[in-house]
Amino acid sequence: MALSGEPSQAGLVERLHLGALPDGLLTEALTHASHLNESGLTVPSNERLEFLGDAVIGMVIATELFKLFPDEGEGGLTRMRADIVRGTTLAQAAARIGLGDYMILGRGEESAGGRQRDRNLAGGLEALVGAVYRGRGYRAARTVVLRLLKDELGQVRRQGASIDAKSMLQHVVQARWHEPPEYVTLAEESDGPGRRFTVEVRAAGQVLGNGSGPSKRDAQQAAARQAVTALQGGGGED
Repeated sequence: MALSGEPSQAGLVERLHLGALPDGLLTEALTHASHLNESGLTVPSNERLEFLGDAVIGMVIATELFKLFPDEGEGGLTRMRADIVRGTTLAQAAARIGLGDYMILGRGEESAGGRQRDRNLAGGLEALVGAVYRGRGYRAARTVVLRLLKDELGQVRRQGASIDAKSMLQHVVQARWHEPPEYVTLAEESDGPGRRFTVEVRAAGQVLGNGSGPSKRDAQQAAARQAVTALQGGGGED
């Protein structure tokens, strides 16, 4: 049953083509700890299901990659799995199904933009998968994971074991200018319990790209991806 301000969970069930989950599992998967902290309720938050769902997603993706790339080594498979199961990727998948609209948040988290926060979206997605696994078993959970991450698996299927963006940019910049790229943190914003970093990457006296994320690493990767795309497309000066 939806709380005031949240849409009916039936809409989420319909989007995922799920049958009903038993014992309030879906509500548990959508309940952020901030709601319990403010309400004083003793029902569980989604943190335990998040832990379980993280393991299930990793297993499903690892198995799928193992089948898709029979000649790929451990290193390549590990990089591909990391690309798919990282928090920012899961948050994007959660946003595609509007998961934030269904989350049950405390008022403080709500007012701080918690429905759009990557950490909450990724955790909610993991908890959702954990709930499906608990209620319907591995086969149903696998179906949900593959449906949710279809776009990301398709990209990996096309690109294979890509080097991460920072490593790729390092090679490109060293080859072109014979110096390493420089990452400069432009801003660090604190929004409630979360943070947002904005980073710029430079080389040879010019800005190559910028990006943002919930950690410096994520922001640097985002900046590097933008820079690599620009340089491969002919951007940048020799």
